[in-house]
Amino acid sequence: MQNIEGKVAYITGGTKGIGFGIAKALVENGVKVAISGRNLADAEKAKHQLGNQHVLAIQSDVRNYEDEVKAVDQIIASFGRLDIVIANAGLGKFAPIDELSLEDWNAMIETNLNGVFHTMKATVEALKVSKGYYISIASLAGTNFFANGAGYNASKFGVVGFTQAAMLDLRNYDIKCSTIMPGSVTSHFNEHQPNEEDGWKIQPTDIGQMVVDLLRMNPNVLPSKIEVRPTKTK
Repeated sequence: MQNIEGKVAYITGGTKGIGFGIAKALVENGVKVAISGRNLADAEKAKHQLGNQHVLAIQSDVRNYEDEVKAVDQIIASFGRLDIVIANAGLGKFAPIDELSLEDWNAMIETNLNGVFHTMKATVEALKVSKGYYISIASLAGTNFFANGAGYNASKFGVVGFTQAAMLDLRNYDIKCSTIMPGSVTSHFNEHQPNEEDGWKIQPTDIGQMVVDLLRMNPNVLPSKIEVRPTKTK
């Protein structure tokens, strides 16, 4: 089992939901964590909630490659290295294809797909140095299409394909790449407000524990694509 204490992680969209759940699990296991969000105030609030001095709050919009480059520079300046990258930032807009707006289509592609590439592009050289781990948070929508989901499906199918191909490219540098594909998760996704009726769903901390388990796994083993569902449906 790999020791992850003292490692440095960067989580995009780490201010709430799955990203925050992952940050919490990593902090509890001794990992130094940088969390980013489009709004610095939200990132600072999440940092305070995590209550750990080894947490760095960063403003970054993953749609802008330059923001991600600056984020990596901040992480290296603060912690000296980067070992783990969690490309988590994402959003969903759902409508029949004849009603899906250009704005909503572009927002999903730019955030969910371009953002994953921007994060990879900005961090890959640091990961080569640390022989690190890149994990994208996709969705079961990355292999299962559904009505009203054309734009979201397209972005998440892209994330799955991108991460799997990147895994083949980067394994030669001893960089691991995995994509996690959750089903229903209790989160703020699509402007949902978590409530007691969400108890049947996967919890953000469950995804956090999954990330910890991946990072601790024997270095000779690579679960490159992980589908995870609630045990029961509502």
